[in-house]
Amino acid sequence: MAIRSRTASMWHGLVLLTACLTLAHCSHDIHEKRADTVKDHVEAFYDHLTHDRVAAAVRENEAIEHLSSQLGDIISRRVNRPGTNQVDREWTDLRTANETAAQNWLALGQYLSIKKQYAQSRATYQRVIDTYTGTTERTYREQAARAIRDLDILTPPPSSH
Repeated sequence: MAIRSRTASMWHGLVLLTACLTLAHCSHDIHEKRADTVKDHVEAFYDHLTHDRVAAAVRENEAIEHLSSQLGDIISRRVNRPGTNQVDREWTDLRTANETAAQNWLALGQYLSIKKQYAQSRATYQRVIDTYTGTTERTYREQAARAIRDLDILTPPPSSH
């Protein structure tokens, strides 16, 4: 009888361990899939810029921002749950998507400046300042503000009379 109990307990433990490992693997796959999705959008973003398809590049970056927004919704629904690593991973994914999108907008502003499309470049940099208002995004706002000042050297901003 003791052998059966021990064997049943061992099988129960093995099944539980397998279930935990499977769930952990699924969780890892979700984060890996998100990272791959962001990477695909970034590659497409730069490919579009290389071929002068600015509108398509903007759509790719908006897709990254959409993913970021979805992650924000997921996190806000989970905030009241007891601490899990899942929330930390979601925050990491969110931060990665936000930072990537901000960097892409800065790159687009630079691209437009190189193409002498100063008004569009200025608007792109202003978008970074207006959109990325979090404390962790300060660096991007500062870069955008400096870029606008640099654009003012190349071409003064339109006067508002």
